[in-house]
Amino acid sequence: MRIILCGYTGHMGREVRECAARVPGCEIVAGVDPMAETTDGVCVRSFAECPADADVIIDFSHHSMTGDLLDFAEKHRLPVVLATTGQTEDEKARIRLAAEKVPVFLAANYSLGIAALTDLVKRAAALYPDGEIEIVEQHHDRKLDAPSGTALALFRAVQEVRPQATANCGRSGQGKRTADEVGIHAVRMGNIVGVHEVMIGTQNERITLKHEAFSRGVFAEGSLKAAAFLKGKSQPGIYDMKDLLKEGE
Repeated sequence: MRIILCGYTGHMGREVRECAARVPGCEIVAGVDPMAETTDGVCVRSFAECPADADVIIDFSHHSMTGDLLDFAEKHRLPVVLATTGQTEDEKARIRLAAEKVPVFLAANYSLGIAALTDLVKRAAALYPDGEIEIVEQHHDRKLDAPSGTALALFRAVQEVRPQATANCGRSGQGKRTADEVGIHAVRMGNIVGVHEVMIGTQNERITLKHEAFSRGVFAEGSLKAAAFLKGKSQPGIYDMKDLLKEGE
């Protein structure tokens, strides 16, 4: 599997490179990083320098690169694994447009454990229709977007069974908690890889569902699984972790 890796020199880029080196038949044929201090034949500064005969693009860069990345993917009919969060509404619209032409794998989190957590949260929210729900996410102090894309994905899972639910990000000020609100809280500290905790409580009991990532390698592994899932797929569209898990059943 020939991969173009966007965000080649970043923290996650390094994790993907190390993980790919352990997978037989997996090769990073180009790494895109406009801010790279040096290039080495694999690391390049623009998509114009990338080979067109890759099998898939994996993106762990910054959402501002979405347009250039998708332009290249459409031009060469390459599937894309988007593992970057924080896209603007215009960038999200661009992703939907690209998915009409090429396969796009889009997930807020590439951990299989988070996929399981999301399913459990949806079930528990349905089981306790009147339960109060709070989501707390923790990440390292370098993370730019808050709340995390994963926290928002967990909220959307709640909305699937509670369409009236509203998000209250970073609750503050005066006023009682409303019946339909879901509190979402972000912690930024040190070198926390990623912790997501969902609490569902009534007057008599509370359920706490929690996932903690100990290494960024879990996200690299998931992105490579997603890339292998997309390789050779000719049907355009947006795919996610549910599709990946379903294929493994």
